[in-house]
Amino acid sequence: MSPDVKMIEQLVETITREVLLAIAEKEEMQKNADGSYCVVDIAEGVKVKTCFDNAGNVVSAGAERLTSTLGVIPEDLNLARMIDHTLLKPDATQDKIAQLCFEARKYHFASVCVNPTHVKLCADLLAGSDVKVCTVIGFPLGATSPEVKVFETQNALKNGATEIDMVINIGALKSGDNELVARDIRGVVETSHKAGALTKVIIETALLTDEEKVVACLLSKEAGADFVKTSTGFSGGGATVHDVELMRRTVGPTMGVKASGGIHNLEEAEAMVAAGATRIGASAGVKIIQAATESSPAPAPASASRGY
Repeated sequence: MSPDVKMIEQLVETITREVLLAIAEKEEMQKNADGSYCVVDIAEGVKVKTCFDNAGNVVSAGAERLTSTLGVIPEDLNLARMIDHTLLKPDATQDKIAQLCFEARKYHFASVCVNPTHVKLCADLLAGSDVKVCTVIGFPLGATSPEVKVFETQNALKNGATEIDMVINIGALKSGDNELVARDIRGVVETSHKAGALTKVIIETALLTDEEKVVACLLSKEAGADFVKTSTGFSGGGATVHDVELMRRTVGPTMGVKASGGIHNLEEAEAMVAAGATRIGASAGVKIIQAATESSPAPAPASASRGY
């Protein structure tokens, strides 16, 4: 029997990651007598080290270039349950938001993703359904302070949000101020998790180099975020297969990766999933699922399925 090449590649990727992490942790991770500690993560040849005090606050964060490593793409999931049905346009009316919620209920999307002002309406319209309410924080520039983002998050959670998509401080990342970026993310993550909500970190890939994307992903992972997300859709570029593959390799097989921005049809959505995305942010969710339904093979007649 010929060997399963894909399985072997995934095994090698996993072993490589674990060995590098074990070496890094042996060298770097230690809990001090005062309760402070540091966390180290490695991906795509970049090592990120984030240190916390005994209260869990970020006290320092840095990144350095190492050698290349690999990641693992997860298995495919049900497509509708991977879609955040999205409407973030500034001219969205209450009627359009209500239509968004109706469609999300009908197709059983993972969530609706709306601006904070619409969270309460969505929470009321989706009560009792399996659709979550997702909102955006620091959107779309990411340039508000960590304290403002925490307040925004608290307000959204109070109004019924159960998933939080935050935009990092992109300028701080590009300036090499990893400490500020880590503190920015961690404040929102901790606030969300206290309320049982998921956090997705928008790194805005269109504005970053590959190395900056890796650093942003590792900082998000170390801060305890549930997902990293490609884009806001408001910065001149959206999700690409290259970026999703890079993000998946960086965060490994267990953390979520959300592809968002510029996904208009079934083929583009499937390409993102194949690259490693576990969530899709799209305003074209209905079109995508209708196309998926049309392309699925028709069920066999009842008599044939029963062997008559």
